[in-house]
Amino acid sequence: MSQIPAAAMSTTRERAAWSTSGYLVLGVFLVLLALFLWRLTSFAGGQPSDAEVATFVGSIFLLPVALVVIAKGFYMIQPNQAAAITLFASYRGTDRNAGLRWVWPWMGKTRISVRANNVVSEKLKVNDLRGNPIEIATNVVWRVADTAQALFDVDDYKAFVLVQIEAAVRSIGSRYPYDDIEHHEVTLRGHHEVINAELRDELNARLALAGITVDECGLTHLAYAPEIAGAMLRRQQAEAVIAARRKLVEGAVTMVEMALQQLSEKNVVHLDDERRAAMVSNLMVVLCGERETQPIVNTGTLYQ
Repeated sequence: MSQIPAAAMSTTRERAAWSTSGYLVLGVFLVLLALFLWRLTSFAGGQPSDAEVATFVGSIFLLPVALVVIAKGFYMIQPNQAAAITLFASYRGTDRNAGLRWVWPWMGKTRISVRANNVVSEKLKVNDLRGNPIEIATNVVWRVADTAQALFDVDDYKAFVLVQIEAAVRSIGSRYPYDDIEHHEVTLRGHHEVINAELRDELNARLALAGITVDECGLTHLAYAPEIAGAMLRRQQAEAVIAARRKLVEGAVTMVEMALQQLSEKNVVHLDDERRAAMVSNLMVVLCGERETQPIVNTGTLYQ
């Protein structure tokens, strides 16, 4: 039995809708309203004939209908706000012109904000690249770029944004280690600009379906999970001590090599292998020791 393939979702793209300035139509509305009131007062104060009565009845019926039709077409758009215009559930375009606007009264009008929104995600527990549980949270500044996609391509674009932020943060958190004491890798803690840029690209790719763009994002919380925080702190301290010792030994070896080279080049003293070894041992103790060294003066020879 062959399986029927799922139909692809039709993608909606924003386009400009027809609308006109509401102030011009408001002037027409006021003129018709004045005409309606004048007809009422003039008819009530006179003695009309039968023909005038028929004309009055026709106008008194048409003018209120026209006033109602005109009044139903008014709508307001605030700055950085838009209105999606529909006709019998068919998208006809988006109006982004701020102020008093007017469109045919049988057209539907759905307002949507295109202002910047700020979202701070909850603290999420994620395993980093090395499998260590960490807590991570982010701040995202987003806005609607395509109103048609936001309204008609996803069911609830605000809920969609929240879910995709959580998914993107989990994805980024699992790609990198929390920290690297040797600074050989890109880490969550040490490379904020790289992580934030990749998180922004990830969010823009995920939210493109809903017509959402991300202007700025950054991690607001980053820490080891409480159950391993103490152990990881001790490990970091140990790694820091090892790294410091390594640097200290490298520097001491360089200084010993330089001292022996200069003594030999300047013919200050001639050292055999045994004296050279003793000098190297003494210099390493002096340079690498944690406490101050106390010199011992040998008044004899090296062998006494």
